[in-house]
Amino acid sequence: MQVVGRILGAVAVIALLAGSAAAQQGPAKYGEEDKPKTPSQIEAEREAERAYRRSLGNIPEQQKSSDPWGTMRGDSAPPKAAAKAPAAKSKAKSAEGAAK
Repeated sequence: MQVVGRILGAVAVIALLAGSAAAQQGPAKYGEEDKPKTPSQIEAEREAERAYRRSLGNIPEQQKSSDPWGTMRGDSAPPKAAAKAPAAKSKAKSAEGAAK
């Protein structure tokens, strides 16, 4: 019984290894030529290319603004946080120095 089990185990291992080795064969080699296309396939490719070119015309032009939040705040109002930030830091440093 042990001999039969060992033989079946060896057969199973060989089968698993043969499956992975067979999967390594590529789909097509470099030297093979493509099959000639039918006229309907050629016309379908041309129509797809025309549709692609038409769809490129529907894309709007990019704006040159580099401020992603520019539409969220008004154009005339300057950013208040940047103007007040240096003054607030200097007051905080003087308050810390007085506390010591």
